[in-house]
Amino acid sequence: MNKNSMTTYKCRIVDITHGTNFTVVEPVNLYSCNFGDDCFVGPFVEIQCNVTVGNRTRIQSHSFLCEKVNIGDDCFIAHGVMFINDLFSEGTVSHDAEDWLPTIIGNHVSIGSNSTILPIKICDNVVIGAGSVVVKNIMEPGVYAGNPAKLLRKL
Repeated sequence: MNKNSMTTYKCRIVDITHGTNFTVVEPVNLYSCNFGDDCFVGPFVEIQCNVTVGNRTRIQSHSFLCEKVNIGDDCFIAHGVMFINDLFSEGTVSHDAEDWLPTIIGNHVSIGSNSTILPIKICDNVVIGAGSVVVKNIMEPGVYAGNPAKLLRKL
């Protein structure tokens, strides 16, 4: 590595919109995303453009929300939750946003620590257990866990 060249990036909050009582604990990277009222974002979180977060939703530390994620009201995103929008369908990373897929999270959804959420839809009133990998749409309220996440019990 050339010791004379170095690129640095600083944590930033750029071009966001938010409602009342919005709390952010830095350092974070938030850019071109939208938050409702009474939202919380913990430290070491990255939320990319075209993400919408509903009212009274909490996003804990070390989570990553990629483009095209929509989270409803009264949700809880625990520590280290990762959202994915590229399924690597061509065997490599796509740099074209046209290839990326949306993720839609309903209202009253709690996602446990270290879960991975692929581009899917989750209905209202769902709990995702810690460490789960959600690979298919969840269309029935309940508690889901595992890899891949499966229904454990209805709510």
